[in-house]
Amino acid sequence: MKKKQESKAVFLPAELYTKIEERAKATNFGSVDKYVEFVLKEVVAEEQGVEEKAFNEEDEEEVKRRLRNLGYLD
Repeated sequence: MKKKQESKAVFLPAELYTKIEERAKATNFGSVDKYVEFVLKEVVAEEQGVEEKAFNEEDEEEVKRRLRNLGYLD
């Protein structure tokens, strides 16, 4: 059985809430809460991915070599 996570409140300006509410209704999200949770999880995951190096040094050098050969790098 999945343990229910504790929730915390976040306050948004009414105008922003209304825009999010409209967008949530136009998608498969059942509520503003679910939509905002999804978006924030995506942002946090993306941010964490930035912290991790996308290429190792060997891959990075290969990309640079190819870009030089194509004339994009000096």
